[in-house]
Amino acid sequence: MTPDLARALARIGERDPGLGAFTDVWAEEARAREPEARGLPLGGLPFAVKGPAGIRSFPARRLIAAGGVPVGATSVPGPGTYWQTWGRGAHGRTVNPWRSDRTPGGSSAGSAVAVAAGMVELATGSDGAGSVRIPAAWCGVFGLKTTTGLLPSPDRTGLASPGVLASSAAAAEPYLRHVLDDYAPRPARLPVPAVYSPDLGFASVDPEVAHTVRAAVDRLAAAGVVRLVEHPVTLLDPAQAWTAVRAQAVTPAGRRVRAVNDRLLDACFARVPLLLTPATPDPPHGHEGPGAVYSTALTWAFNLSGHPAASVPAGFTADGCPVGLQLVTGRGTDAELLGTAHAVERVLPPSRPPWFA
Repeated sequence: MTPDLARALARIGERDPGLGAFTDVWAEEARAREPEARGLPLGGLPFAVKGPAGIRSFPARRLIAAGGVPVGATSVPGPGTYWQTWGRGAHGRTVNPWRSDRTPGGSSAGSAVAVAAGMVELATGSDGAGSVRIPAAWCGVFGLKTTTGLLPSPDRTGLASPGVLASSAAAAEPYLRHVLDDYAPRPARLPVPAVYSPDLGFASVDPEVAHTVRAAVDRLAAAGVVRLVEHPVTLLDPAQAWTAVRAQAVTPAGRRVRAVNDRLLDACFARVPLLLTPATPDPPHGHEGPGAVYSTALTWAFNLSGHPAASVPAGFTADGCPVGLQLVTGRGTDAELLGTAHAVERVLPPSRPPWFA
C-alpha cells in the first residue's frame, strides 16, 4: 500500500469521528484497487467523492480510470436542511474543522471538511448555487466550479456543475487534467487585470468579511499578482431568477434578470479576464442556521451565467473562521482560472487547522 493511501485511511480513522465528514469509508475496496492504480498516471492518489452517488459521477469515473483511488463518500445535507447545510456523516453532524460550533457550509460539506482536515488532498463536489465555493470558503480550502456544460451536470436544471475541493490549487490540478478533455496548464501572466466588486451591487456583506477580503485583494495588488481596474460590476439580484430555474418555472422577469446580468458580465470580461468578490456575504454560521441571510448571494449568479468560479482562502475573522475570496473568469477558461489561483496562493497561502498538523 502506498504511503499516501495508508496516511489517508489512518487519518480518516483518527479524525472523522469528531468531524462527521464521511458517510461511508471504503478501506478494503481502496486497498484492493490500489495495486492496479499504482501503475496509472495518478499513481493511486486517494480521493473522496461527494455523497452516496458520487462514485458514479463522471469526474469520479475519470479519476478512477486515471489511477485515483476513492476512499469514501462524504456527507451532504439531509432532509430539513434547506439553508442549514452542514450535512450528516456516519459519526453524526458534520462540523467545521476550525470551529465545531459552526457549519462547514454545503452542500459539499463533507468533501470540504475531509480536505481541510487533511484526510484527503482532493474531493469531488458539485455546485448548483455555491455548493463547492461556500464550503471551500468556510473550511479554508480551494474549491472550483467548472464552466456550465463543460462536464455532465448532476442536476436536471443544468444549474449544477461538477467541481473539486482540494488543499490548494496545485492539488486540484490532477482533477482538471484527468477530468477535462484537452486540458493544458495556463500559468497566469502577471499582473492579471482584475475588477474587484465587494458586493456585486446588491448583496449585504458582513463588515468583517468585507474587510478581510479587501485586505487580501490589496495584498495581491501590492505583490503584483493583480492590477485592479476601476469598472463597477452592478448586477441585478439573481435570487428569484435562480429559484425559478430551479423550480423549472421560468418567468419573463427571471429571463430579464438573467439577460441583464449576462450582458453586464460579458462587458466586464471584455475589459478584464478576472473578477474578484467575497465568496460569501457571511462567515460560517452556527448549526441552527443562518437566519434570513442567503450564503449563496455572491455565488449563484455564476451558476446562472455559466462562468467558472473558485474560492481561495483569503484570511480569517477575529474569532478564527476562514473567509474566501471568489475568482471568476470567462466561460471555458477553467485552466486559466486554475493558473490564476496558483499565483494568488503564492501570496495568500492556505493553512490548516492547527490541531491537524
